[in-house]
Amino acid sequence: MKKMLVLVSIIVLSLMTACGNSEGASGGEGKKSVGIAMPTKSSERWVKDGENMAAEFEELGYKVDLQYAEDVVENQISQIENMITKGVDILVIASIDGEALTDVLNQAKNQEIPVIAYDRLIMNSDHVSYYATFDNFQVGVQQGEYIEKELGLKDGKGPFNIELFAGSPDDNNAYFFWDGAMSILQPYIDKGQLVVQSGQTKFEQAATLRWSGSKAQERMDNILSAHYSGKQLDVIYSPFDGISRGVISSLKAVGYGSGNKPMPIVTGQDAELASIKSIIAGEQTQTIFKDTRSLAEKAVQMADAVLKGEEPEVNDKETYDNGSKVVPAYLLEPIPVDIDNYKEVLVESGYYTEDQLK
Repeated sequence: MKKMLVLVSIIVLSLMTACGNSEGASGGEGKKSVGIAMPTKSSERWVKDGENMAAEFEELGYKVDLQYAEDVVENQISQIENMITKGVDILVIASIDGEALTDVLNQAKNQEIPVIAYDRLIMNSDHVSYYATFDNFQVGVQQGEYIEKELGLKDGKGPFNIELFAGSPDDNNAYFFWDGAMSILQPYIDKGQLVVQSGQTKFEQAATLRWSGSKAQERMDNILSAHYSGKQLDVIYSPFDGISRGVISSLKAVGYGSGNKPMPIVTGQDAELASIKSIIAGEQTQTIFKDTRSLAEKAVQMADAVLKGEEPEVNDKETYDNGSKVVPAYLLEPIPVDIDNYKEVLVESGYYTEDQLK
């Protein structure tokens, strides 16, 4: 009889323990683990993305493995393989090269580990469960519309000299930004209101590998020396703040922003701290704010739902074809920022403090 009571006690205790382990803090899934693969720490937005996601996952009771690959594709693949080996329950990946992860995602598929693409679409794999990002075509549209408005192009003003910069060709988002911007700018180029003195009007000519500011600066140096001797450059279309700052360094080196050479209009994206300071200083003109707090929150909600066997919320089931499938996505709205609204958008929302912008 005593043996039977002991046996029953052990069974009850085991059941209680199992039930306890199935529940996490604040509705998480206990000690399930999440692997987060980020591209690099060299861009502050990725640091914020990673930190925000890690904090939210941990608040829900998940273990988190957060890795940065410093823009080396092989590092990212190795990090993801290591996460798979350690048995993470889900992967959230902001890819360096969206074309390079097919094989490692097959490994995740074999281990039945779901994958959420974060901000950058992962290409050529049917094992991408969901995609959390911003409306990337709209980002380009907003940049193009800013140029259109500031130059008075709708009113027929011009001609103005413009040079075009694009993002990294291994990042699917770069094409959306470019296509969005060119949907606004190309008609004015065709009419002659915008003139590209370098003749470099194709994405392939304007592309900036790894979104590198130094590569953008080098290209701007070459364009200025070859095409702008005695000519004023009026506007730069740049899709990203790091590229913008590289371009501005080149412009300042030949006297723009001083004397009788006003700084051209320079667009950007990500509202990085250095670029907001540049806008305040009258150098960079505009950026696009993509609130990484909201994106991190959405990715965490998606992952949490998947791990609970639920359907995550999506608002786009048509746009993002990665070559193997159309990936269900949730798109957040970007916000244009310039000298007139940076306080309202960035400071009042708590994204930056006044002290950070000094």
